[in-house]
Amino acid sequence: MNGYFRLINEKGKSGMKLIPPTGDGKAVNINDVIEYLTMKDYACDLPTLKKAVAAAEKEETVLVLEYSTRYAERECYKLTVTPDKMKAYAKFYAASVGAENMTAEEMLRDLELKGIQCGIKRDVIEKFFKNKEYCEDILIAEGISPVQGKDAYIEYKFNTDKKAKPTLKEDGSVDFFQLNILNHCAKGDVLAILHPEEPGVPGQNLYGEQIKASDVKKEILKYGNNIEISDDKTTLISMVDGHVELVEGTVFVSDVLEVENVDNSTGNIEYEGNVQINGNVCTNFSVRAQGDIMVKGVVEGASLWAGGNIIIVRGMNGMGKGMLQAEGNIVAKFLENATAEAKGYVTSESILHSRVMAGEEVNVDGRRGFITGGRVCATGSINVKTLGSEMGTDTVVEVGADPKIKERIAQLQKHMDEDLKTLESIQPILVSTKQKLAQGVKLTPDQLKYIQSLVLANKQKTEAITAAKAELEGLKKQVDDSTGTVVRVKGMVYPGTKICIGDVSMVVQKNSHYCRFVRERGDVRMLPL
Repeated sequence: MNGYFRLINEKGKSGMKLIPPTGDGKAVNINDVIEYLTMKDYACDLPTLKKAVAAAEKEETVLVLEYSTRYAERECYKLTVTPDKMKAYAKFYAASVGAENMTAEEMLRDLELKGIQCGIKRDVIEKFFKNKEYCEDILIAEGISPVQGKDAYIEYKFNTDKKAKPTLKEDGSVDFFQLNILNHCAKGDVLAILHPEEPGVPGQNLYGEQIKASDVKKEILKYGNNIEISDDKTTLISMVDGHVELVEGTVFVSDVLEVENVDNSTGNIEYEGNVQINGNVCTNFSVRAQGDIMVKGVVEGASLWAGGNIIIVRGMNGMGKGMLQAEGNIVAKFLENATAEAKGYVTSESILHSRVMAGEEVNVDGRRGFITGGRVCATGSINVKTLGSEMGTDTVVEVGADPKIKERIAQLQKHMDEDLKTLESIQPILVSTKQKLAQGVKLTPDQLKYIQSLVLANKQKTEAITAAKAELEGLKKQVDDSTGTVVRVKGMVYPGTKICIGDVSMVVQKNSHYCRFVRERGDVRMLPL
């Protein structure tokens, strides 16, 4: 049993009896004593009080508070309500010797008068009055916390990660049967399941005020053609065999256009879904697909454009005029004498005399894994096994800003130079004309019309130069920020190879193995891999 205290009111004096704890009970806390005395308007010498409280840890102690007689104090309690109005604690104080005790019914009525009406723990209160523990915070009422609901969510039954990489075989070559970037689906396949939201249950504080549960997020299934939705609007099912993908929250299924070859028998192909070519794409033909393009044979000097990915199982010999352009990724066994542009990544076993640009990274680290000749650019990183050639073939690799940004910078600089030359030819004429007008010289209508055209041209060129400078400044900042970009060479890099990172570059001077190139302190540096 905890230690406690009670007032003693006798004729001519008032005091306090401090009772020690029994068993494992807590000793009297001096702060509780001070709080009670303050509440009852008693004064006491603090050192004397401390001494008495310390003595009461072992034996019953009596402390005289004042030499006057007061009325006896009934058993009482102090009520503490938490700031959120969800919990109420009562700390009980013993009655003066000979004074009346409270009852459970009295306390319940008191709580009602204080406005507490929800979550009153009657069993706890009754337990106290049967087995009293003073100077202890007792939880006597607790509000009902709201039950939070659950947001709706959509479970997609296909891979929605557009950055998934192809699977590599043990020998380092690309496994074209496990590309991980095409989501095949069959008729009747479940594509997505909507798990509806679960609304929350409101709570209630001690005073009966409602506590609202947090709002839950709702979802709906969005889908395109070739898909049906269940009657309860929670399941998407494919109606055809094809490829499935998620575009800005909408599920699309494209059935595949399948041909043997793209040649004179088919002509150019333009299709809104995916295109699968089981053979080859011949020179001078073109294929445009809103989805993915897969070629199981080779691509010659042809043009391919895909709203998704381009996969060429046997590679491409572009003959200097072949072009690949993908809004997604490009995967080809080899690229030779071709131009390839991907907003995602480019993966190949070899790149020879080609112009390649990737919005993310270029990986040429398969079994052969070489880049020789041409220009290969990536916003992120370039990973290659062999870079350049023993013959000193001009090879340029570039990482950092989007290659198209650099092209735009060069374009803007060229336009600015042309506009400046135009201004240099216009302004002397305008100055001379201004001087003549000041001298009273009159211009003919044709001369006046000509001068007005020059004034307009001067204004337009000046505004164009100002706008170009502002755009150039922003673009150059992007080029300067080359953090995290790197060229990794897992084998050999040959002399004569040019490495560009951001707006700085270096030419490799000697054979080097297992190295990486990074930008440090305004220069391109070669470091161990």
